[in-house]
Amino acid sequence: MKTTTVIINTVTVLLASLTSAIASAAPGDVDTTLTFNSGILVLAFAGFLALVVVMQAIPAVITLYTMIKTAASESSKSEVADSTTHK
Repeated sequence: MKTTTVIINTVTVLLASLTSAIASAAPGDVDTTLTFNSGILVLAFAGFLALVVVMQAIPAVITLYTMIKTAASESSKSEVADSTTHK
């Protein structure tokens, strides 16, 4: 029963991942001139979305930097404590 479930899940994931490859157009068939001829409002909206992504990335980078800095300082503190304990 478990083998059947694994096979069904594998086939389902395989077929789900193939749908985007089947639906995609050939590389030469994509026309990007529609995006650039859509007008200033569409480009302003795309710019706004890019600005939102960048504004969300700034606190994430700061938090990541703080987490790495804290982990490094705790690691160095534990190394100093281990070296003084063994003497």
